[in-house]
Amino acid sequence: MKCPSCGFADSKVIDSRPVEENNSIRRRRECLECHTRFTTYEIIDVYQPVVVKKDGSKELFDKNKLLSGLLKACQKRPVDAEAVADEIESVILNTMKREIPSQKIGDLAMEKLKELDGVAYVRFASVHREFKDVESFMKEISDMKTGDAE
Repeated sequence: MKCPSCGFADSKVIDSRPVEENNSIRRRRECLECHTRFTTYEIIDVYQPVVVKKDGSKELFDKNKLLSGLLKACQKRPVDAEAVADEIESVILNTMKREIPSQKIGDLAMEKLKELDGVAYVRFASVHREFKDVESFMKEISDMKTGDAE
């Protein structure tokens, strides 16, 4: 940490304590050059991934948007859509990537729904994969039955 008095680039920490409901840390420091004491604050930098959409546009990841799609797919099904959304959010945050394609998020959702409920999976896939005709939709169902779906 750079000293505010002399500009020396090194200091030692004399005292540390949490402040503001443990959201930040107050540190008392001493410059190793001129021995001036000063205070610094450290706060948590909240990581927020950016979703890259199919058209190339970008927006901040919104778990509620994911949850909305999952709730529609899981309507009247024995699937906890909130738990699925939490799990997908956890996977996304644990990758620590700044940008994630929307396709990847949809694939994660489909993968999880496929494990939990076939009907919810097909409902979600019908929107995510944007089927152009009945044949491609039927192929997806057929692949799911045989275990070949992506």
